[in-house]
Amino acid sequence: MSVWIKNAKMLGQKEELIPVEIYVKDDKIAAIGQDLQGTAEDATVIDAKGGLVTPGLVDVHVHLREPGFTYKETIETGTQAAARGGFTTVCAMPNLNPVPDTADKFAAIQQLIKDTAIIKVKQYAPITENLRSDVLTDQKQLLEAGAFAFTNDGVGVQTAGTMYLAMKEAAKNNVALVAHTEDDSLLFGGVMHKGTRSDELDLPGILSVTESTQIARDVLLAEATGCHYHVCHVSTKESVRVIRDAKRAGIHVTAEVAPHHLILIDGSIPTDTAIYKMNPPLRGAEDRAALIEGLLDGTIDCIATDHAPHGEEEKQGGMVGAPFGIVGIETAFQLMYSNFVLGGVFTLKQLVDWMTVTPAALFGMESGTLDIGSQADIAIFDLANEYEIRSEDFLSKATNTPFTGWKVKGETLYTLVDGKVVYSK
Repeated sequence: MSVWIKNAKMLGQKEELIPVEIYVKDDKIAAIGQDLQGTAEDATVIDAKGGLVTPGLVDVHVHLREPGFTYKETIETGTQAAARGGFTTVCAMPNLNPVPDTADKFAAIQQLIKDTAIIKVKQYAPITENLRSDVLTDQKQLLEAGAFAFTNDGVGVQTAGTMYLAMKEAAKNNVALVAHTEDDSLLFGGVMHKGTRSDELDLPGILSVTESTQIARDVLLAEATGCHYHVCHVSTKESVRVIRDAKRAGIHVTAEVAPHHLILIDGSIPTDTAIYKMNPPLRGAEDRAALIEGLLDGTIDCIATDHAPHGEEEKQGGMVGAPFGIVGIETAFQLMYSNFVLGGVFTLKQLVDWMTVTPAALFGMESGTLDIGSQADIAIFDLANEYEIRSEDFLSKATNTPFTGWKVKGETLYTLVDGKVVYSK
């Protein structure tokens, strides 16, 4: 099997867009150049029509909902949606039913992935049994079953002693511990950020320290254990400050931020509607500015979507009683490109790196590069033409996003995994 990508552009060393052709042989990139006619004569031709070719995007934080919640999403629909977004590798969270906290349960999910995923899926295992904060899972057995890393995402680990022991084990096993940071004792039933807007809407608020105090605890535990500690969906200026200080101290901490926290603030919420309910919540303008600064100065390492699909009826009505989360895997690159690259805040190279090579490198994945000999995981984006985000176009089962109706550029034209086209517009 061979593929010849023609009429594409890629980022040059000076961040200029240069014409390029790519020849894929079997599952590897075999040649990159500007005239591959003789090399690629027998290949299937893909006309990129002047689109940007990048490494396939890598998302280290998605919820695929299978098993247990297939009315929200399945591995099949979630990976189809990911492919439409330009993603070739995603890392799936373990807040499932049953929770994959034993080798047998984990193996069952691995089989589902093998049978139904159309892109590469790395499956997280839980830190503790049934996502409670008491009994640790057997990391060694879960790693042997194929676990990618360990997280209780959806909830924070509430007990410092449990987290310390988990980090010690993770350090011994040379595997990352990935944390949803949230102190339950500081939640107070909140549904959105605690601030002026929550007061105006008369809704219970979530304090910034609900997140940042647990990060402060955990970076000290990471220092004590030597563990690679990765912080999920950073949302507050205090969290950015703690992570920055920890990095300066030489602690092995990495962090991600979600597009919605970079684009929206609590003041963007027009009324009490569940479509804006996410965890962590949309924060204030100063928090958003700190997140952008954190990306630019390296405090925050990468962009991850926290794709969190829900059933349509679950996100109708107000915030109280509705589940947290929005979908984002079909719109992440497009929203980031349109709002920040075209807006002059980030360069295109920065954005591509934050969504490809950097997240892959953080977790030792063989993804995120566009070099001769590398796996042919490739995305092609149309940077020229504007289109409207419409829920009826989604391949995800879910449409719970506040970005419906937004006009963006960067639509995905093609996504290839191991040289095979898994999405084409």
